Amino acid sequence: MAHPDQKYIQALVSNDKELLDELYKKYFGKIKWMVLKNNGSEEDAADLFQDALMGIYHKAKLDSFELTCPLDAFLYLVCKKKWFNILAKRKNHGVTNIEDQEYSLGEDSFGLAEACHLQDERLTLLQSKLAELGESCQELLKLSWEGNSMEEVAKMLDFSYGYARKKKSECLAKLTKLVQSAPIFKALKW
Repeated sequence: MAHPDQKYIQALVSNDKELLDELYKKYFGKIKWMVLKNNGSEEDAADLFQDALMGIYHKAKLDSFELTCPLDAFLYLVCKKKWFNILAKRKNHGVTNIEDQEYSLGEDSFGLAEACHLQDERLTLLQSKLAELGESCQELLKLSWEGNSMEEVAKMLDFSYGYARKKKSECLAKLTKLVQSAPIFKALKW
């Protein structure tokens, strides 16, 4: 079944300017951040993003490409792979003009889409099981997953540091048990 973001694939094929503008606004920032963080420039990011979109466009025109996961995750995987290939070429050959490649997503595009879909399903399961935990566990885990140190989390929740660590461990154990007991768990190849 196609993902709701399939509308952006259709926008590429039909050259729907309004949806294409929305696509750029929603997804380019994440790709730009990844490229800048990995020795690239804004121009590199723009070229990479355009190249990935052209690859998807050609795949959709030729093979009726159907998106089965969120477009941002798929685009990120495609762009990340392409960017690291470019970096490897630059390292081996110095910084030169990289020969234009055919606008192709390659053989593993559907594999990337499947991996992306699997990751989306895992996230959905995790979120549903997280919702089954008590509010204090949910809040503690979310705060720690947002990159806060345990000292910061303890202070925010007015807990002692030791209690916050113990509580986090207990909450993670509960969450793990809930996720692993879900009927779909084994199918998600976790």
